[in-house]
Formats: sequence, structure tokens, C-alpha cells
Amino acid sequence: MNAYHMAKTAYSGANASTIRTPSANEYEAFATVTRKLMYAAARDPKNIPEIAHAIHDNRQLWSRLASAVVSDDNALPMDLRARIFSLAEFTTQHSSKVLRGDADLTALVEINTAIMRGLRAQDGTS
Repeated sequence: MNAYHMAKTAYSGANASTIRTPSANEYEAFATVTRKLMYAAARDPKNIPEIAHAIHDNRQLWSRLASAVVSDDNALPMDLRARIFSLAEFTTQHSSKVLRGDADLTALVEINTAIMRGLRAQDGTS
């Protein structure tokens, strides 16, 4: 076994999550959900189950984020916490509009993408 293979094995799979930063983990969660939203948006707009599943996953992510930012032990500045909470509220409302057929997934994808850019910048990997 050569050094390259050993390094690749050591820093992949199950071991990768143990060396990731919290920002990298958050980025990956957003990336996964955003891919689902983008895929659903690119497909037949009448495919309600696929859209609903992507929205459900996105709502769960934002719900967890909203819960985290209202926690007393959250270290983020209060202004940032308030803005994140407002985005969580918006995603909930906009998701309902999408499911009613009154809006599309574009805004949700754009918000998640902006959050991902911020997480990348925070991690210094942009």
C-alpha cells in the first residue's frame, strides 16, 4: 500500500466527518438539500412528491438552524442570529407558496447558495 492510498483512506469515508469543521458540516448539509431543490426545480413542475420531499428536507434543515440560533448558548452575534431566524421564517412561508403552486423553488435555492458561500468564506476555503 503506497502513501497516497493510505492518506486517501485515512481522510475519506467515516474518518472525514471527524476532521471536518462545524462550518464544513453545515455546508455539506446545505449542499445536499440544495441539490435536491435544484433537481426538483429542473424536473416536471407537476411532480409534486419530488418537490414536496425536497421542500420537507429544506424545512427540516432550516428548522434546526432556527432552533440553534435562538439557543442561549449560541455564540453568533445577535444581529446575525436574528437574520438567520428571519431567513428560516421566509423559507417556511415561501415553501408553502411553492407547494400551493404560487411560487417556484428559485428563491430557496438562492438563499441556500448564499448561506453556502458564507460558510465557505467562514471556513477560509473560498
